[in-house]
Amino acid sequence: MEHVTEGSWESLPVPLHPRVLGALRELGFPYMTPVQSATIPLFMRNKDVAAEAVTGSGKTLAFVIPILEILLRREEKLKKSQVGAIIITPTRELAIQIDEVLSHFTKHFPQFSQILWIGGRNPGEDVERFRQQGGNIIVATPGRLEDMFRRKAEGLDLASCVRSLDVLVLDEADRLLDMGFEASINTILELLPKQRRTGLFSATQTQEVENLVRAGLRNPVRVSVKEKGVAASSAQKTPSRLENYYMVCKADEKFNQLVHFLRNHKQEKHLVFFSTCACVEYYGKALEALVKGVKIMCIHGKMKYKRNKIFMEFRKLQSGILVCTDVMARGIDIPEVNWVLQYDPPSSASAFVHRCGRTARIGHRGSALVFLLPMEESYINFLAINQKCPLQEMKLQKSTVDLLPKLKSMALADRAVFEKGMKAFVSYVQAYAKHECNLIFRLKDLDFASLARGFALLRMPKMPEVRGKQFPDFVPVDINTDTIPFKDKIREKQRQKLLQQQRKEKTENDKRRKFIKNKAWSKQKSKKEKKKKMNEKRKREEGSDIEDEDMDELLNDTRLLKKLKKGKITEEEFEKSLLTTGKRTIKTADLGISDLEDDS
Repeated sequence: MEHVTEGSWESLPVPLHPRVLGALRELGFPYMTPVQSATIPLFMRNKDVAAEAVTGSGKTLAFVIPILEILLRREEKLKKSQVGAIIITPTRELAIQIDEVLSHFTKHFPQFSQILWIGGRNPGEDVERFRQQGGNIIVATPGRLEDMFRRKAEGLDLASCVRSLDVLVLDEADRLLDMGFEASINTILELLPKQRRTGLFSATQTQEVENLVRAGLRNPVRVSVKEKGVAASSAQKTPSRLENYYMVCKADEKFNQLVHFLRNHKQEKHLVFFSTCACVEYYGKALEALVKGVKIMCIHGKMKYKRNKIFMEFRKLQSGILVCTDVMARGIDIPEVNWVLQYDPPSSASAFVHRCGRTARIGHRGSALVFLLPMEESYINFLAINQKCPLQEMKLQKSTVDLLPKLKSMALADRAVFEKGMKAFVSYVQAYAKHECNLIFRLKDLDFASLARGFALLRMPKMPEVRGKQFPDFVPVDINTDTIPFKDKIREKQRQKLLQQQRKEKTENDKRRKFIKNKAWSKQKSKKEKKKKMNEKRKREEGSDIEDEDMDELLNDTRLLKKLKKGKITEEEFEKSLLTTGKRTIKTADLGISDLEDDS
């Protein structure tokens, strides 16, 4: 291990409590790191701090020690239910880690109680634990902390408990905002007292963090710590003892290269990053079957209750493989990680830096390797310019075994593997479409056939991105995939039961549809016949109405003629009366004298 130090703890301008120094000696940290020597004095002099330092530089102790020192210097001692400090962090794994570091110190100070509030635990139990044991120092994720403020009805008035707050720390501040916790953070800040010390710690300072600094910190001191040997103008964010590599290979070669690498490094500890939870599930199961003699574990954000156990177990391993998503990319300190393997490049350049930072921590050496497709090679220059993160090429490994047929056989033998592969492919394509560096990672340039072969798919899934496209380079397996059974007999029994129910419903629906169709046809026929009859009836009625009208006019004209003959009206009046009827059915010339005589 190479020591990167800034003098002993005793050399700090503000002396530390003897028991704090004793705890540091127990942990094996006789010297400070640059971020610790820069930040601790400012915090202890009641300054707000916005600290930026490379990942793995010792930021946790940079805020844990000042918290303890500030609480020890309080004039009024904290009661059991009073909260003196809150540490907010984006993931439960990081919260567990901070809680663990903090406990090394608080065991020397029994007057302080600490409590951990994270997802995956029963909130009712958290409330009860706080009521019984108190929580002078709270380590929490934003969602759970916000939830605790709403549990007044359960006997926890947290808004009253935090009136005594002295210190608030936001660890991995940029990640807190990236993960959509901005609304929760704002809600929490509104409930906390304004007279407090606030610290923001992060490996990268984004515009969102800058906005948070302005909103949540009062006249902050900005601390930006560079590593020794790194030029002042440089913005390199990866540890200088980290060796960064990249490997360019086709999509259908990538998995074989990964397995070959892991088989040749079985005695080491690896983190293997994938872009989505579905990819972790699929490839994790594949690696379990194909890389023997090594402990393989999986962890991702959609796991609810197993995550904490898996994380703690992997930390204790001497060697092993943790297949994970970016949930493990920030601040997590896993001892002695030798390699960080990025099977999929992350969605952002800053995430690349954080992934790499899981190795080469606190003076140790480590290596990182990212797999890139030929069309993605310009990402190397992008990282060198954007993140000041140079990478060196690792050539393709020779004598690799083609394991994709084995992966296909696994999918044919177990429906669970087949379904996981389809979901993984779909999720990968969707994640690729949302990549921040979309000028390099272009979905339209993606070779779907090669990608599908790399996922060892039996057939191409139905999804909008592949609709209407032909893939002559991808040959689907000649099998009805509905016949692939689950290896788990209980799941297969449930599936068969569901299929039987679906077939029954389909038969019933087909019968109903057929019956409705016939009924509609007969109704339509009778309707046409009825309409025809109605039309004929209307025509007849209209015809009789015309005849009756003509007859009335004829009778009217005949009466006028009779009056003319009897001398009751003049010829002039007769003509005038005929004109006023609107229709001249007959004329005087049309009615002969004989007609008038016969009528008389």
